[in-house]
Order: sequence, then structure tokens, then C-alpha cells
Amino acid sequence: MSGGDGDQEAHPRAPRDGDAGRADGPGGLVRRHFLGAAAAGAAGLALVTATGCDAPSGTNPGPVRGTRPDDLTAERARAGSPDWRLRAPGPPEAVEGYTDRVSVRPGEEFGLYVSTTAPGFRVSAYRVGWYGGAQARLVWHSPRVAGSRQHRPRLLPGTRTVRADWQRTLAVRTTGWPPGAYLLRLDADHGHQRYVPLVVRSATAAGRTVLMHAVTTWQAYNRWGGHSLYAGEDGAYGTRSLAVSFDRPYEANGAEKFLVYERAVVVLAERLGLPLAYTTSVDVHRSPAALRGATAVLSLGHDEYWTPQQRAHVTRARDTGANLAFLGANACFRRVRLDPGPAAALRTVTCYKTAYRDDPSFADHREPPTQDFRLPPAADPESSLTGVFYEGYPTDAPYVVHQPDHWLFAGTGAGRGASFDHLVGVEYDRVTPEAPTPEQLEIIAHSPLVCAGRSSHADSAYYTVASGAGVFATGTMRWVEALMAGTGDDGRDHGMDARTRAFVTRTTENLLRAFAQGPAARTRPAPRNNVAAVYGT
Repeated sequence: MSGGDGDQEAHPRAPRDGDAGRADGPGGLVRRHFLGAAAAGAAGLALVTATGCDAPSGTNPGPVRGTRPDDLTAERARAGSPDWRLRAPGPPEAVEGYTDRVSVRPGEEFGLYVSTTAPGFRVSAYRVGWYGGAQARLVWHSPRVAGSRQHRPRLLPGTRTVRADWQRTLAVRTTGWPPGAYLLRLDADHGHQRYVPLVVRSATAAGRTVLMHAVTTWQAYNRWGGHSLYAGEDGAYGTRSLAVSFDRPYEANGAEKFLVYERAVVVLAERLGLPLAYTTSVDVHRSPAALRGATAVLSLGHDEYWTPQQRAHVTRARDTGANLAFLGANACFRRVRLDPGPAAALRTVTCYKTAYRDDPSFADHREPPTQDFRLPPAADPESSLTGVFYEGYPTDAPYVVHQPDHWLFAGTGAGRGASFDHLVGVEYDRVTPEAPTPEQLEIIAHSPLVCAGRSSHADSAYYTVASGAGVFATGTMRWVEALMAGTGDDGRDHGMDARTRAFVTRTTENLLRAFAQGPAARTRPAPRNNVAAVYGT
């Protein structure tokens, strides 16, 4: 919800949803601080066929003999490209861009829209992975492309939606690109750089662990052009966008949310050699086939904004045997709608929040309100899926192990009461018995904290369902960042140390390996229902 570590602690910003002194109704508390009390034809277009760097130009290397489609074994054996990181971002207008699709299948085309103050630029496509520690591989690069400064953003009246609506600069065909999470790096002639994220999605999820990239959440927080779903140009909640568009660049380095909350999990999962599939929240919304046959589905470090369709499809996957892991906090919290953009469907993330009655689709067509899932009308708290209930922001507290013999903690050496400083923050979830909660739920970490002057706890929890699927929630937004703690490698370690990194890494390895084997209830001990013992209910 509230900005998370990447927003709150990187730089000052305006209050989220009226943090400062706003209550949600008569007698309500300030919800943002503590929710526990509430329970190719365009002019100048360059056309480029994007062929893998290891293949002759214009050819598709095709699958390696003896492998299945989307088998990444051969890809993981390739040499990495350690120079993938930005060296000189420069001012925002120096070079920036966006794509006209959040994801493509290998071989499909996407449009790249670039504005730069330089006379020219090049594009390099890096696939994120382990690659012997390099953590990315250069899959393709463009020739030099003529650059131009594109026009200022458009602000649409009514919803205060910012769109770039630029001319397409480049058409890129992804021939030879393996499925994965990609960073397109724009390198301008004057030396400045910026990322554009893209997911090359997998043909199938069957038998694979699915990484579900939270592109709707990326866009909700995107302040490019002066507006996000949290504030307008003046920093006020009342001037916020009611809908935000994918047809604009991301602010800052161009891929901040991916780099802070998702990249480290991609690198770890690739290092483990697991069968993986890549998709996005938009693709899961579009079709339940995006998760069909998956062994596990991973919700990454900041995954707040979901459509009802996405939630239904993830729930269906769980109920047909796919394990679920929520590796952040505040997941599945906001109900959104995906509306069209000027040239394609599903290009606008609509979320009126407290102004949901002003949404014509709700008022005139009785579509679900685009506000928190837990609020009426159509209240459906996230805890029925995640097992935990988002409670508050901001906090900073140690993570405390409660059930050291749980299989997730095997090999960590952590005993009961073992504590890991700063691992709980900046947002957190807890098990809340008053909210819809799975019957057989085990609290495995129970971490005391103070949020906005009130004492509470953050909880990591685990449950299973009749299909055999296991569901794990970390209860803290810093879990993924902890995988990089003490390394200085992107992310922000918040004072977390190498000991914390080792603990979180081993626990996450245990989780991913177990969940990749199929329904966890068939191979791992059943959860021990200890909610009453912990909370005295």
C-alpha cells in the first residue's frame, strides 16, 4: 500500500492515501499507519529484428535438441554480462522509454518508445538470471538509432491519467529471446542511461514455478509525469490519478520496483536450476491458462494491486494443486480494473480508492468497486488467500522465529526466539483471527513491533488446502531485499546484515525446492494450527 521501502526510505514523498491526519470515516484511525484496528507505420520508425546475440543475424537458434519448449537449461549455461548495470542515469529527460506491451512471447514484436536529448542511442536487452554470478546476460543489442526529444506528457481530465503518447521509435522482434525477466538498457550518445523493463513470458506453466511479476503495482506507484495513484503534481492525495497508464516510462532508473522487490528472487530461482515460467499480473488477469499446471506461483516482494480476475485465477491455481508464496507484505490488497489505452486493451490500471462512488463503471454498471478488497461493498479480505492480513506502515523491527523446527527453517541454525534485525518493515502483515483465515494455519515467525505508537506483531504463516497446495506468506516487505542485504547490489539493506541474508536465502531455497516438487502437503509436514495459542483466541 503505502510506498514500501523503495519509496518511503529512498527519498521523501507526499503522504500516501492521505496518511497525514486522514481517517477513513467517522471515528476511524489513520489507515495508512495502522490498519489493525479496522481488521511500424509511425513517422521516424526504425524496424529491428531482435535476434539473440549468439545466433547469426536474422535467424532463430530454436530449441536445443532433447529439451522441452521453454527449458532454460542451455540458457543458464551461457556466460553472463557483468556490465548490465547503469553507470550514469543522468537527468530524467536525458533518455527514457516505454514499451507498448508489458510482456511478449518469444518471437513476438513490441514497440519501443524513446525520448532523449542526445542525437542517438542504442538498446541492449539483458535477461536477468544467475549466469555464474553475473546476474544478467546480453541477449540482443540494436544498432545506433537516431534520437529525438518527444513531446511533453498528456494529462487526461477526469481521471488525471498521465500518458506519454509518443511516436514509436523502434519495432523489436524477440526472435531467439528465451523466456525471462528483461531489462532493456537505453544508452544515449551523451553517456546517460535508463532501463525499460519487459517480461518475455513462457509458453506454459505446466510443471513449473511461475514468477508473477507485479506490473500493476509498478504502475500504481509510478510518478512519471507528476501523477501516480497516490498523489498529484502538488503532492496531494486529492489530485492523484484515478487511473494510470502503461503508455509512459517508469520514473527514476526506469525499473526501480523490479530491481528492489523482484530481481533477487529471479536470480535465486535461476541459480537453483528450477523449472521456471515467467508471467505478469496482467497476463494472469487475462487468462487462467497463465497458471495452468503450475507447481508453484510466486507473488514477489511488492504485489499490492490485483484485479478480481487475477485473484480468482490464482485461487483456482491453489485449489488445483499449485503452491503459493507471498514473498512480500500487503499483497492482493487493492482491487483494480484493467481498462484499454489508446491503441490496445489492458493498458490502464484503474483504482478510484476512496472515491470509488465516482467511478462510472461502478455507479452506472455496478462493476466491483476499485478500492481495498477488504472494504464494503464487496468486502473480500486478502487473508482468505494469503493467510495474513495487512496491518500497518511504517515499522522497522527484528524478525523473530517462533517455530524453529518448521521445515522452512531447516538448515538455518535458527532456534526459537532467534532474531534478525530490521527484517520486518516497512509494511507488514499479521495473522488476524477476526478476519477470514484458513482453519489450519501455522504461525512460524511472530515478531513484536511498534507501528505509529501501537504495539503489534508481524507474522510469517503457512497453511495447506484440500488440493495439497501449500501457501506461505513472509509477512514483511523486506524479505526480497534481504536476499541482497549487505552486498550493496541495488536494493536497500536497511541495516540488515550478512547473517540475515544467509537466513533468508536458506529459508527461501527450502521454500522454492519444496514447492517445485508439487503439492507441498504430499511431501512436507502438515501445518500445526497454533493461532489460538499465539493470540489467545
